[in-house]
Amino acid sequence: MKAFVELYVQQFKTTLAAMFQYRASLIIWMIGQVLGPLVYLVVWSIVSAGNGGSVGGYTTAQFAGYFILLMLVNQVTYTWVMYEFEYRIREGILSFALLKPVHPIHSDIADNVSSKLITLPIMILITAGLVAAFHASASPAPWAIAMCIPALLLAFLVRFLLEWSLAQAAFWTTRVGAINQTYFVMMLFLSGQIAPLTLLPHPIQVIAEILPFRWLISFPVELLLGRLTLAETLMGLGAQAAWLVVSLVLLRVIWRAGVRLYSAVGA
Repeated sequence: MKAFVELYVQQFKTTLAAMFQYRASLIIWMIGQVLGPLVYLVVWSIVSAGNGGSVGGYTTAQFAGYFILLMLVNQVTYTWVMYEFEYRIREGILSFALLKPVHPIHSDIADNVSSKLITLPIMILITAGLVAAFHASASPAPWAIAMCIPALLLAFLVRFLLEWSLAQAAFWTTRVGAINQTYFVMMLFLSGQIAPLTLLPHPIQVIAEILPFRWLISFPVELLLGRLTLAETLMGLGAQAAWLVVSLVLLRVIWRAGVRLYSAVGA
């Protein structure tokens, strides 16, 4: 365990240094993280104002709170491995990672967490500005604030492991753009990024609860808004835990099968 901790400490030092060298890329990525929720925030605020100040149980201030919190939750949980894994396999970069004594996923975890540590202070400042500009409202109970810590941790782990698992489709096909786009479109609709799920048709809400997407983003947002009961929160944590197990199993099974047939196209 001590050696494992030391490994992560060194990995964090390396990746933090690398992230500081690519500050411009991080800023561009961060702008993308802000613009999406901001656009939906403005749209739904206008819709709400045009409907007497409320739509589907959300006031204009609550819409602002929802999309600002969504921006933060997305910042905490996002990954980029689905964009990179195809390139690693096609160019043979994965071959070097396989020579190391630890699983390549540990390097990705360190990269991901390092980027969040660098950009989170700026995101907090942006959040404060948006809250003041749009008069955002949220009223979570003290227990909900406490519950948000495991909810966010589980959301990050499930999203990271699930996307790492799906990225491994590149073992079987050298072009995974269509798979990635299908996943991201489903994420956009079923995780509450376009609108709160309660405003969508009931069949879509059911699908969102069956699939993992709601539990990755919408659930922590609803919890921090104060719109969930304790029973609903415990059910959500249970769903996240179940998907964590599923994601771990998928990762192990797909990785073992993929590595057996791996051949670097660019090597």
